[in-house]
Amino acid sequence: MKPQLNELEKLAKDKHIENKKYFDKLKKKTPKNLDYIMQDIHDAEFKRTDCLDCANCCKTTGPLFTLADIERISKALRQKPQQFIQQYLRVDEDQDYVLNSVPCTFLGSDNACMIYDVRPKACREFPHTDRKKFHQITDLTLKNIPICPAAYNVVEEMKKKLPL
Repeated sequence: MKPQLNELEKLAKDKHIENKKYFDKLKKKTPKNLDYIMQDIHDAEFKRTDCLDCANCCKTTGPLFTLADIERISKALRQKPQQFIQQYLRVDEDQDYVLNSVPCTFLGSDNACMIYDVRPKACREFPHTDRKKFHQITDLTLKNIPICPAAYNVVEEMKKKLPL
């Protein structure tokens, strides 16, 4: 199933309790091969999914910017890191650098990222469904399901392949 973006929030809300219970069980009894299974599910989903069709993550949320991200991006933009910070970022309540506003400043009208080759680590890894020790980031996954149709599909497929 490929949820439409306008349906995704409701679908995610309807499945939230079920997913939370599933992830709680997963944390208690983590299969040894979980990361391999997740990598396969993730890879299969992203063969079918073109992020340029959606870009909802870029439209609705902002990534954290590490100091390495700031250095890399500011260099590519031919700015000093401090200039980049002043122009594009703010410090949030957790003392992390985040975008001043969403949608992302670097999102083009065609949903393409203007700094794709140097984009933040958080953007490169989103929706984090292929991360090692996946069972440790289930809270993050729960937050990403209403944002990302691919994350929704990965979790639905995961529940089929790994019934708990």
